[in-house]
Amino acid sequence: MEKILIVEDDNKIARFVELELRHEGYKTETASDGRTGLAKALEPQTDLVLLDIMLPELSGMEVCRRIRQESSVPIIMLTAKGDVTDKVAGLDMGANDYMTKPFAIEELLARIRVALKQRANAGKKEMTALAYGKLSVDLATREVSYDGEQLTLTKKEFDLLAFLLKNKNRAVSREELLSAVWDYDYAGDTNVVDVYVRYLRQKVEERLGIRFIETVRGVGYMIKDEN
Repeated sequence: MEKILIVEDDNKIARFVELELRHEGYKTETASDGRTGLAKALEPQTDLVLLDIMLPELSGMEVCRRIRQESSVPIIMLTAKGDVTDKVAGLDMGANDYMTKPFAIEELLARIRVALKQRANAGKKEMTALAYGKLSVDLATREVSYDGEQLTLTKKEFDLLAFLLKNKNRAVSREELLSAVWDYDYAGDTNVVDVYVRYLRQKVEERLGIRFIETVRGVGYMIKDEN
């Protein structure tokens, strides 16, 4: 289920769009100022950003520019202005698409579908396999091997290993792992993460004599690049 961030300081518009997106089956999050929107846009769980141009604290243009310095997440700019120069400026800053208010929600939903599909297709082309030394994880076939030897993992074990490898060199919290791997949209009992990390250690680390999943005290887990 894709998560869409709505960065909009008009509460009525933000609420209307949020309800429509949830009705279509998307997860949503909102921000009413540029600084908060920027921080949330850079979270790895965010799949697309609806970004208003006229925002307090940081303008939508500046938020778009800063997002593009660190992320390729799709951005659809929203503005009340119809000036072509604003449209060009937004696209030049790295926005994927642009809509002028007022807009038909059906058109916005269609453009969101296109942007998400393009991102998914790009992701398939860019990343089909992950590796850590002799450990290989094929995202297309969902096969895991070590030095050519096939390893058998459950679906959740595979998803957990793949997510940690995708986020190498970053401490990933138990709450983030719950959301990404188990699709838990709340901070509940995170013990299930520890249990599955233990399974991975038994099936991969202990069996093959390698140690690569690090415990980050008070946070969660991390896989670092090999020394």
